[in-house]
Amino acid sequence: MKLIVDLFVAFMKIGSFTFGGGYAMLPMIQKEVVDNHKWATENEVLDYFAISQVTPGVIAVNTATFVGYKIAGLIGAISATLGVIFPSIVIISIVAAFLSNFASLPAVVHAFNGIRACVCVLILNAVYNMAKKSVIDIPTAIIFILVAIVAIMHVVSPFVLVIVAGILGFLIQYLKIRKKVD
Repeated sequence: MKLIVDLFVAFMKIGSFTFGGGYAMLPMIQKEVVDNHKWATENEVLDYFAISQVTPGVIAVNTATFVGYKIAGLIGAISATLGVIFPSIVIISIVAAFLSNFASLPAVVHAFNGIRACVCVLILNAVYNMAKKSVIDIPTAIIFILVAIVAIMHVVSPFVLVIVAGILGFLIQYLKIRKKVD
């Protein structure tokens, strides 16, 4: 039971920083899950992020569900998921009740501008940390650059990009292994 409560509380702490959505939570998830609780390795968390990106839903909620399931099965998945969404529900309820009255105040507008700038940095931090662990050689660097260019151009769906990058990664590894055998 303690583990279930620990999952809920850990993901509730993460969910308390809801500004910026799931991507802004990624550095906090990594710190809490890998460093603080040692529920997963850095590579496992990177895999959770990748899988969470291609499954329906918000990346932070999906990651919480995967981590919770790994640690304590179905009840762990439910606990971690409820933990990460609970603060959002509370915050959204409060904001919805009061925002319409204060949204046009200059102080509120400037505060949200500052929050958006902070969220950009949090997202860049998550990208940087993930890239350090994922871009490990020239082929993965090429995949990273190509995907970044195509994503910035909004030519293809992120889902397609993840699938194509996965196939490319598999093919590159297959060719490396085949080359060693020959």
